[in-house]
Amino acid sequence: MACISFSPSWTLSCPPLRRCSSMLNSKQIPTLSAIFVRSHRGPAPAAAGLKRYWGTAMRELNLSKMIEKKVAEAMEACNGEEGMRSDGCRVAWDEVEEVSSALADLRRRLADSAVDPLEPFCLQNPEAEECRIYEY
Repeated sequence: MACISFSPSWTLSCPPLRRCSSMLNSKQIPTLSAIFVRSHRGPAPAAAGLKRYWGTAMRELNLSKMIEKKVAEAMEACNGEEGMRSDGCRVAWDEVEEVSSALADLRRRLADSAVDPLEPFCLQNPEAEECRIYEY
């Protein structure tokens, strides 16, 4: 019985005593970064009919890629001699938290606002590369 599916219901499908032993014996145990990356939602949905500028979409994509990179760096920093207790490890995870917070803030602003955050800039600079429009 393979008890690893990484869905929210995996804990219900495995007996409590077998869950830990089957996970430890499995070669499919994910790294923390894989769990972290899988937990991210996709791009923030735009409200029906609203336009979204290319610069906003690229900012969201760049922040997502930066989170993946920072998680990998944090995992590497925590694999040293001192491990999770080292100052470098703590600093690396603080950086992950900061970038994650920036992405969450961008998504919150997109969800809360009826207009794209680049709207004022794009009204003054309609020919700017960031002002290309994605229709959803």
